[in-house]
Amino acid sequence: MTDSFPLLSLCLAWPLLGALSLAFIQDSECAKRGALLVAVVELLLTVAAAWVFDTARDDFQLLEDYPWIPGLNIHYQLGVDGISILFLPMTALLTLMALLASWNSVRHLNRFQLALMLALESVTIGVFTALDLALFFLFWELTLPPIFFLIGLWGIGAERRYAAMKYTLYMLFGGVPILFGIILLAINHAHYTGGAIPQDLAFSLPVLLNTPIPESAQGLIFLLLFLGFAVKAPLLPFHTWLPTTAIEAPAFLSALLVGLKLGVYGIIRFAIPLAPQAALEHRWLLAILGAVTLIYGALIALQQTNLRRLLAYSSISHVGLVIVGIAAFNLQGLQGAVMQLLNFGIVAGSLMLLAGMIQQRLGSTDLVHLGGLAKPMPRLTVLFFVFALSSIGVPGTNGFPAELLMILGALQAYPALAMVALFGAVLGAAYLLGFVRRAFFGPVVHDSVAKAQDLRPRELALLVLPVLLVLMIGLYPQWLLSWQETSLQSWWQRLSMAVPQVTTESKHTQRTAILGVPSDGSI
Repeated sequence: MTDSFPLLSLCLAWPLLGALSLAFIQDSECAKRGALLVAVVELLLTVAAAWVFDTARDDFQLLEDYPWIPGLNIHYQLGVDGISILFLPMTALLTLMALLASWNSVRHLNRFQLALMLALESVTIGVFTALDLALFFLFWELTLPPIFFLIGLWGIGAERRYAAMKYTLYMLFGGVPILFGIILLAINHAHYTGGAIPQDLAFSLPVLLNTPIPESAQGLIFLLLFLGFAVKAPLLPFHTWLPTTAIEAPAFLSALLVGLKLGVYGIIRFAIPLAPQAALEHRWLLAILGAVTLIYGALIALQQTNLRRLLAYSSISHVGLVIVGIAAFNLQGLQGAVMQLLNFGIVAGSLMLLAGMIQQRLGSTDLVHLGGLAKPMPRLTVLFFVFALSSIGVPGTNGFPAELLMILGALQAYPALAMVALFGAVLGAAYLLGFVRRAFFGPVVHDSVAKAQDLRPRELALLVLPVLLVLMIGLYPQWLLSWQETSLQSWWQRLSMAVPQVTTESKHTQRTAILGVPSDGSI
């Protein structure tokens, strides 16, 4: 059963088919061009999915639903709503940028590496589109093999195999509670309907959203899901895999890991709406973890002398701010959180790719080997500075409306935490602008820097669209908010119906007009 043409299946299968086809291409240059063609077509397909998406509807669209494992009532079920739809073109764009950025890397691309990149794109699209939780978990776990091999075989650090193993073990640890939470949700549905196990299990997200869960079970389900997604986010104390991976992994993979925050998406998509009462009861946990992660990541970033490690801790700090926005449990906080997740792909991914370009030219991103980069590489400097300004939330960039919404949402829920978020923003400006000053400006102290080549036309071209998105969203944020508003309003209403306290506690939130939010409380 489908709503229309199976566009989501095509978006999911096209990169995988492209990866398989590379096995029949012997010439490496032809393989690179073939992979590039696949990535471009995939971007067009995901843009087409966003184009036909009806922003006025609050339900799941582009639905596809076929029996997969009938004995367990598991379906091949795909669909998107306003929360997830824009992550599809973002994934495709970031993959295309990563491919172009690594085109002339020191360790030349080969067919296996290209196939792994396309396979990772395919399963990531699956994570964002799967509505059956068993199918979602399959895609979630299938992200591990490509990343393991990309780090272990094509990493740039001496400890790349250690980093690959560390990442895999962390993700396997996080997958266990997610699986248990999914199983408990399916069993609860069978008990609620009075059916038998396994025939009456349910893994469909739309079905589970309408299945009441006893309050006694909600707490366990929420904590299991939240724990699993927190590892991937990452939140303290599960964050240590990201700095290690950022240093050891190839730059394009680091860009994908900091740009696509699947763990935070899982919290918004599954953990909170499936166990709303428990989520409200544990909002203090989300708020504290978010605030601690925000400040901890910023303070550690202040001490870094390696650009890639600094960007990793900056990403951790920004994840903390997103969790604070989610924990506010109001429309503004959630709106800012989803916008910031999309910003990660544009800004954090681009910054990591630029760091990789510096690594290609100088062999290092340590501050001791940098200094005066602006003189030989003015184009790279300008682009890095634009993305840095967006990262710290300067008005006119896409980081500003997202951070403003999250801070205002936190201010209405937890005024003290809003002050913590503002302090974190100050720290963010300190560590990023401080590094820019020392690395890009001042005298050129190394001959290798003086001889460094500026951005090539191909590298400049791949960063043009992200820069335009930074300015477009920053100057007109309602363009992006309009994609999300109906689905976020539905998300909020479902939470309010399940937890009446939310409506009572946040009446003043719903009366506030921010960035085009009507005063009647709708987004």
